Amino acid sequence: MSNSAVFNAAVCLIGFVILLVHIASLLMKKPRRRDENSLLSFLIFTAFHFAVYFTFTMLKIAYTSDAMIMGFYTAFYIANNVEAFLLFLYMKSYVGLPEKTEKSLQIVNYSLLVVFVVLDFLNLFTHMFFFAQDGVYVRAPTMIISQAYQFVMFGIVFVVTAFNKKLPIREKVAFAVYCLLPLVAIVLQNVFKGYAIAYLSIIVATEVLFFFLNVEKNLKLAREEEAAKDAQVRMMLSQIQPHFIYNVLSSLSTLIPINPEKAQKGLDDFTEYLRANLSSVTETQLIPFEDELRHIETFLSLEQIRFGDRVKVDYDIRASDFFVPPLSVQPLVENAVRHGILQKMEGGSVTFRTYETEEAYVVEVIDNGVGFNMDEVDFSSNQHVGMNNIRYRLSRMGKGEMHIESQPGVGTKATVRLKK
Repeated sequence: MSNSAVFNAAVCLIGFVILLVHIASLLMKKPRRRDENSLLSFLIFTAFHFAVYFTFTMLKIAYTSDAMIMGFYTAFYIANNVEAFLLFLYMKSYVGLPEKTEKSLQIVNYSLLVVFVVLDFLNLFTHMFFFAQDGVYVRAPTMIISQAYQFVMFGIVFVVTAFNKKLPIREKVAFAVYCLLPLVAIVLQNVFKGYAIAYLSIIVATEVLFFFLNVEKNLKLAREEEAAKDAQVRMMLSQIQPHFIYNVLSSLSTLIPINPEKAQKGLDDFTEYLRANLSSVTETQLIPFEDELRHIETFLSLEQIRFGDRVKVDYDIRASDFFVPPLSVQPLVENAVRHGILQKMEGGSVTFRTYETEEAYVVEVIDNGVGFNMDEVDFSSNQHVGMNNIRYRLSRMGKGEMHIESQPGVGTKATVRLKK
């Protein structure tokens, strides 16, 4: 087995394995973007191309003939053109060309592909590009013309991406590397005859294409999705913050004509509370549970001032050294008071409990209010946007979950679980 055969077999085998890894990673991703489907087609065909060349290299060791040489290299030249065609399709879907430009380039692309595939088949009879003599591949003086389609397609891809103002420099370089490396390899392969330098360049260029474009774009989209989710959290929190403050002030306003002294005390407490905890009220990151507990205590103390014995509270705090999304538990306590115990003439009690398990910290808000029928409530509807808001922020910010249980005439239990 000659040195060139060993080199060619090793290059094809390594390239095939690398391509299979990339293909598997794309196949496992669902859903895939349009450009990822184009890249997948390109990688699958390239892997097939490597496998065929590896098989040919192995077979040629034991047997060769003029017919075998002509048949393989005809398929080889066509495959090179198809790869350039698929690269163009990937670039087109990745960049997103204007409609007129895309149509014009497609006409050029399809027309040239058909012309050069026909020329590759005609070579079987004309030997304008290569021929076989005694089982040996021989290049014709005009062989370089067979590569013209690839030169044109690589040139188009290079120009379109290099002058695209929307593409960052990193992505322009990735396309440029893929376009230039094979062209350099084609020239070198004419010097180092018998060595599949073009295949080695394809491996390097494909790696650059995959990691500089596909992986980088996935990371970019992930960052954008992260920013969008953070913006959604801020929007949701901005809706809750005024709601919380409004309810407290509403309680104080109602209390003023009934008991001015208690209202004054409540206002002083709330003012001091805001002064000490304003950062917590406007915080969009996780806050210590103790801060959330102070929100809850302030709200409940004001409700007790307003409603007296109708609001009874039992604190059972067994764990407090953990973090929660801001104003994620307080609205559950507010619901327990407003929509639970205060719906009964005599009022009721709210039990606020925390504890920890091996996997999570648990917060429970339990009331013995009027309760409701779980089968009659659709928590996904717009009527329960506040609960959906809390559920989303618990999941998004704290990897937590919320579960509601209720029975008419018995009461309601809201459970929050935050993974450690």
